[in-house]
Amino acid sequence: MPAEHSTWLISVPLNGDTECLAQELSSKLAQQSKSFSPTSLHELSIPSFKTGTLDSLVSLSEELPKQDTFFTNTVAKMVDTLRNLLNNDPTKLSQHILVNEMSVDDYLLGNLNWNEGRYGVQKSLRDLVDTLNKEMTSIDNAMKSKLTNYNLVKGSLVQMQRKKTGNLSVRSLAEVVSKDDFIQDSEYLETVLVAVPKNSVKTWNITYERLASMVVPRSSNLITSDDEYNLYSVVIFRRVHDDFSQQCRENKFILRDFVYSEDVITKQRQELETADTTEKELWTELLHLTRTNFSESFQILVHLKVIRLFVESVLRYGLPANYIGVVIKPDVKSTKKTFHTLQSHFSYLRSRSKAAQTQGGGEEFIGEYQSLMEQEFYDFVLYEMPWITTQ
Repeated sequence: MPAEHSTWLISVPLNGDTECLAQELSSKLAQQSKSFSPTSLHELSIPSFKTGTLDSLVSLSEELPKQDTFFTNTVAKMVDTLRNLLNNDPTKLSQHILVNEMSVDDYLLGNLNWNEGRYGVQKSLRDLVDTLNKEMTSIDNAMKSKLTNYNLVKGSLVQMQRKKTGNLSVRSLAEVVSKDDFIQDSEYLETVLVAVPKNSVKTWNITYERLASMVVPRSSNLITSDDEYNLYSVVIFRRVHDDFSQQCRENKFILRDFVYSEDVITKQRQELETADTTEKELWTELLHLTRTNFSESFQILVHLKVIRLFVESVLRYGLPANYIGVVIKPDVKSTKKTFHTLQSHFSYLRSRSKAAQTQGGGEEFIGEYQSLMEQEFYDFVLYEMPWITTQ
């Protein structure tokens, strides 16, 4: 039973009974379920690829599932990237998860055709698969590089912003203090800044003059405060800096390592502005690239699915290699009914899928590959496209 939250790509042999396959299925599915919509089914044209040898088909059949998983995961990663860039906003996400500027459903259920200009069917199946794989690998590598670069810049920006917005024990003090809070150009004296927990303010006021032997009396000044700390400036002699620092640690006062410099403060501000601007630029570039690559990668994945439909159809039904397909998006409430209707409609293929040699392949078409063909499958060839949700 295929997954409920997926669109189904189906392939069956083309003969006189299936030229109007889409219309027949649409009629039957409409009778079976009132929730079925004709727009949920679309005929899929499967090209007449070069069949190649049986060995090459079996080799592809074994390799294609791995490629399918890689392609599917690559598409999923791009959806996750878009989701993160857009803060998981369903409305914005739906505006970017597009294939050729149309929704995924509109593409699959009305505009899905093999791109002959890009993937000429005169090429071998192996060449086509290699081309698709190279394109998807290139997209995946480009996305990894761009995403890594963006995350580095974003991480640096977040770190800068965190320093700017944390409590007074950790945040940058460049925006908090001013030149007037410090003694300037003194050979012997220096102004230090101490973050004192709110519940220790009384202790600070009583003890700060005795934390070292050379603390200037009555030099403690409250600069600012937040919910957790008061920030004080105090003047000490440079020679007792280490002793004062040690005593602050023992009393759970936090001596902030800060030296006032207008040049440093200006530099920090510029670095933050530069990081913010760079992050915004890279965000825009990454959003555009991911949107474009989602469209590209989704189409590459679909083309791989079509090749899988063809390969498995030849292995199952034999020659001549003429097949027709349909794309169906089942209603979640009637998925089982839809599947059972398909099983009933294609039940005539049951014997054919087990006797491909009668269609021109010969006994050798089964032979040593019987175990491969006896793997669990339906009477029709079916592959799934997982739904891409914006929620």
